[in-house]
This record gives sequence, C-alpha cells and structure tokens, in this order.
Amino acid sequence: MKYVVSTARAPRLLPLGACLLAASLFALPALAETAVKTEVEPNTLVPAGVMRYAPSVFPDRIIASPAQDAATGFGVSWRTATSVDAPVLEIVVAGDSPDMGVRRRVASRSAELDGENGAARFHRADVDGLQPDTLYAWRVQGGGTWSPWMHTRTAAATDAPLTLLYFGDTQNKNASLSTRVLREAHRQAPDAKLALFAGDLVSGGDGEDDNEWGEWFDAVGPLATMVVNAPAPGNHEYWEEFEDTPQERRVLGDHWTRTFALPANGASGAEPTTYWFDYQDVRVVVLDGTSALDLGTAEAQAAWLDRTLADNPHRWSIALVHQPMYSPRQDRENRLLREHVLPVLERRRVDLVLQGHDHVYGRRGGEDARRDTPQYLVSVVGAKQYRLGAQARQDMDPTAEDTQLFQVIRIDGDTLRYESRTATGRLYDAFELRGATPAARTLHEITEGRIAPRDCPRDATLKGRADRCWE
Repeated sequence: MKYVVSTARAPRLLPLGACLLAASLFALPALAETAVKTEVEPNTLVPAGVMRYAPSVFPDRIIASPAQDAATGFGVSWRTATSVDAPVLEIVVAGDSPDMGVRRRVASRSAELDGENGAARFHRADVDGLQPDTLYAWRVQGGGTWSPWMHTRTAAATDAPLTLLYFGDTQNKNASLSTRVLREAHRQAPDAKLALFAGDLVSGGDGEDDNEWGEWFDAVGPLATMVVNAPAPGNHEYWEEFEDTPQERRVLGDHWTRTFALPANGASGAEPTTYWFDYQDVRVVVLDGTSALDLGTAEAQAAWLDRTLADNPHRWSIALVHQPMYSPRQDRENRLLREHVLPVLERRRVDLVLQGHDHVYGRRGGEDARRDTPQYLVSVVGAKQYRLGAQARQDMDPTAEDTQLFQVIRIDGDTLRYESRTATGRLYDAFELRGATPAARTLHEITEGRIAPRDCPRDATLKGRADRCWE
C-alpha cells in the first residue's frame, strides 16, 4: 500500500461562534431578479438642491492643453476657491525615485466665476522651454494644498508615430453615459497623447452649467492630464442674451475661457475660441462654427484658416469644428461655413475634418469625387441621439444612429489610419489615407472586422419625440 504525504497546512478551525457569525453574514435572503423599465434620466446625477461641485482649497478640474508647439510646452488650467490667490505650477522631468530633483515653478494668472456651486477662481499656467518627447511630472497649488503629481509627455519628433483620439459631442448625461465611452477609448488606445473634442462638451443654458462641467471632468477622468486636450467650442458653450427679442445674440459662456489654457493665435473676432497648434507631423486647426454662423466671423475665420494651412510645414493637417460642412441631420444647412470655410478646406486638401453637432455618425468625401481628401466626419459620444436625414443616407457611408462612438487616429509616416469604435469597443468604420503629400493622398477602405450598420430601433424617445432616437 502506498501512502501520500501532504505538505499542505491543515485548515485552522474557527470557534463555533465565529462560524455561526460568518454563516449569518452570507445567509442574507436572496433578492428576486426583476426587469426594470427604462425611465427618463436627468441631465446630471446631481439631485436638486445638492451642491456637489463646490470649489475648495484643493485644486480640481485640472486639465492640460497643447501649446502652439506641443513639443516644447503645454498649458494647464485648474480651479480652487476664491480664497486661493496666485498659486503656482511645479514641474520636473519625471523620474523613478520620489525625489525627482529640482523643480521649476511657473506662475499662474487667475479669473473668477460665480455659478450654482458658488464662486470659484480658475488658474492658468503656460509651461514653455520643455524638451521634446520627454515625460514630465507636474502638480498645481491650491490653498495650502497641492494636487497629486501628474504625468504628461511632450510631442516627439515629426517622424515619430502618433496616436490621437477624436470625440464628438459629449453634452448630455456626461457622468452617467459619456464616462464609459471615454474610458473605453483610453483602454483601446493607451498610447494616445492627444485628444480632440468637437464641441458641445456640456449642454448649458439651463442653470446647471457648473454641475455639467463638473460631470464632464468626472467623465474625462485621467485623460485630462495623461494626454493634452484640444476642444472646439460648440453652440452649447454659448448662451442666448436677450433671448426671444430682436436683440437676441450669442454670448460665449464664462466657463470656456477659464476651463482651458489654449494657444492665443486665433482668427480676428474669434480669438478666444479659434487656435492652431503643431503636434509632431500634423497641424491641427480649431474653428468656431457658432461664431462663424451667428456672429459674422465666417470670412475672417476662412482667411485665417487659409493662412494657417498655407504655412503648414507638416505632412498632415486636421481641422476641428463643431458644425458640419455637410450636415447628416435633416433640415440643417450651415450655409456660411459651406460658402467661406469649405472652399479653403478643399483647396488646401485638409486630410480630416472632424465635426460634431448632429448626434449621429456619418462620413463622406468632398465635392470632387476624384479626390480622396478631405474626409468629412461627424460623430457623437453622448446620450443625445438624432436621426439621419435622407440625403445623408445617399451621400455618406457609413452612417449610424443610436450609437455612442469614439475615434482612434494613428499617424505613422505616410499613412494615417482612422478607426471609429462603439462604446463597447467594436469597430464601426475604418480607413487609411496613404501618400507623402496632400496631392498624392489615396483612400483605402478597411472593411474587415466592422459590425453591421446601426439604425434607430424605436419610433420615438421616452419623452415622445419622433425627431430624435434618444435623449
């Protein structure tokens, strides 16, 4: 007979009382599973009367944005209580020891804002003189407090590969439903260094502006500092002064100029909301469609865009604007953009025109079918979902309704690869642009792995609106 000797430790016996206690903790009554009917969800997760995002001496809403030359600098904005005066940013080359060496201090400039969460002070520091392709550790000061140390890498040489993210409108239910999309984007592209937002980051105008901005930052999460963020303003970043009167006009909301530390190189008449920057081998130009359409700056922006693209020393160019040149939503026609801005995009052979506003997905080329660029894209992150117009179904391919999306763009030498993915990471659209110069660009469709086209499956929203799919 053979014996097996075990070296495993014998189980320790618990006293009877402990066993009975443990059993009682795990012997809770089973809860019956029930189907829960979908109900209309409020725009924010903040109950009425609750001050969820009150500013304090601790820095919050910390976000990094690219400098004009993203290889040598970036801007940082953050928020505190009004008691915090002239805080600084500290920065040092990131190291593996807690002692990273001598830190440089950068002064900030500040502006106040009063909202439903109380008065706050926003601070901006512009960091320059940095080394390309270098990981920096930095933190910002509050009132006797500091933020955690953040890591941000500067842009590399022009011939280095680049991964960036493009997001359509977040706008509604940001904490509830945009969060999952932004985090899935980070999961799919952990090497991303730049994020482009196509406007309508919040809904605004309903007395919840500051709560909405607070939830936008909750949704963006670590991306706010792990990458540099470049937003375009949307119409919801504006509010209506003298609404429903002959004097009605658009006014830029106070959050915009305080929330982001953006390059100051914009078009005449739209300086706070238009800008450009260079990131490795791509020039990114950000336009303000609302100012162009409603405030008379379309011609000035077009002339500025033309000059900025004419001086582009890089292989690639991307334009970011909220309102589409070709609207996929029925009964929308952004005439002044098509009249003034579209010809510049076509003449300068911009590679990608990234847009939002219409809360569906659509892609098309330009008027000249012989050219493969520009490629015009419309996408949406958030919960509000519109319906496609009949013309869009003819002119755009692919299209989508009722779908939350994000986009990953990878640039490597003479190839730009574009992927649009759903909230769960499934591939919806993909193509490559190839060619060393704008005139030589060719479009190559990537169909393998794409899921089937998606259309709205319901006749009306929960509120009974037939012109939308979801709200």
